Amino acid sequence: SEKLRTGKKAQITDDFMIIARIESLILDKGMDDAVERAIAYVAAGADGIMIHSRLKEPDEVLEFCKIFRSKFSDTPLICVPTGYNKITDTALGEAGFNVVIHANHLLRAAYPAMYRTSEKILRFDRSKEVDEDCLSIKEILTLIPES
Repeated sequence: SEKLRTGKKAQITDDFMIIARIESLILDKGMDDAVERAIAYVAAGADGIMIHSRLKEPDEVLEFCKIFRSKFSDTPLICVPTGYNKITDTALGEAGFNVVIHANHLLRAAYPAMYRTSEKILRFDRSKEVDEDCLSIKEILTLIPES
């Protein structure tokens, strides 16, 4: 909480937010500890709360969300459903979450694609065979903003 208070004192713009990350559920400290920390962090000035769970079902974070929302209706609440990814973003939003972070999924998807592309280039001794798997140079150039 002291770090949060210090961070808020140093804040010079409303465009910057401090989100407090709660690891209580991952560390098996329980729901009471998670809620106690959330209350303390919001009181210390946290602009939002991010809750984590390592369970494969969303029940734990949904319970946290319900308790948290009963105390704080407007404080942003963030979840990272890496393990409990069967639940939809819509369902998480309807439960009361404001932000859903799919942590590292784009990077985790990119690596196998790069690996397969590298294998093909090595196998065929050229890159012609990977053309259909790649964006064209023309498409790449459309992603670069004009100066």
